[in-house]
Amino acid sequence: MEYVSRVPGPPLDGLTDDLYYLEGAPPYSRLMLPAAPAPLLIVNLGAPFLIRAGTGVKAVEYTDGCAVTAPTRAWDFGYPTPTMSVGVHFKPWGLAPFLPLSAAELCDRPATVEQIWGQPAIADLRRRLTLAGAPHEMLMVLEEELVRRLRPIDGLDIVRHMSSAIAATGGAVPISELGMAARASSTYLAKRFKEVIGVTPKRLARSYRFTSTVLAIDVAALIDWGDVAARAGYFDQAHFVHEFREYTGLTPTRYVEVRQRFLREHPDHALEGWPLPAD
Repeated sequence: MEYVSRVPGPPLDGLTDDLYYLEGAPPYSRLMLPAAPAPLLIVNLGAPFLIRAGTGVKAVEYTDGCAVTAPTRAWDFGYPTPTMSVGVHFKPWGLAPFLPLSAAELCDRPATVEQIWGQPAIADLRRRLTLAGAPHEMLMVLEEELVRRLRPIDGLDIVRHMSSAIAATGGAVPISELGMAARASSTYLAKRFKEVIGVTPKRLARSYRFTSTVLAIDVAALIDWGDVAARAGYFDQAHFVHEFREYTGLTPTRYVEVRQRFLREHPDHALEGWPLPAD
């Protein structure tokens, strides 16, 4: 697959990690994406794809693309072959300024881009992206569209400041201390976080703690799961396993097996970082 990434300039640099272009044959027809504090916007330029937002949920077809706020559980992404899209990896607070509704309304409920921006707008954007041709030119078109749609959000600054502190500690910072430093009540912060990110500060911290723990695991080495759980701050291994299932849909042992499969079958693949085979 061809993967082209670009970090946008101000004012988008404080809201996004990168803009990306993706084209080609996916490593698997279905990928499972563990929950992570990373909202995502995809503008689809190829055949429709499928998303199953949680186990026991029917897969939904997306033609024009989708918007996903920070998920709280694993979700299943079904790629067409070949696939082609552009998208945005947002910081936890970054998607909100482009939404016409509260981020909480999209928590574990991906919306189509048409539902977010309207059919005429997404049809025009897809047309301009197709005419742009080259990946970097397409990403410039996407960046210009985002800048044009950027709108002010109440409480964005305090949510961004606290979220950055949570991220810097891998979710280990006491939320009560952050609230006191910000001179804001827990009720106010919970409301602002849900509107901007989709989850409460405590839930965001849980997500960062889990993500930091899992990405630090060396799946090629012998793993002491009790030690992993203890170093991550879980009060017992059973709690860690429960959270592992919630965020990945897998047991820790099964996660390692699936991660090893990806590394073995597709070394150095463009998508290797976080997704897992689901087929």
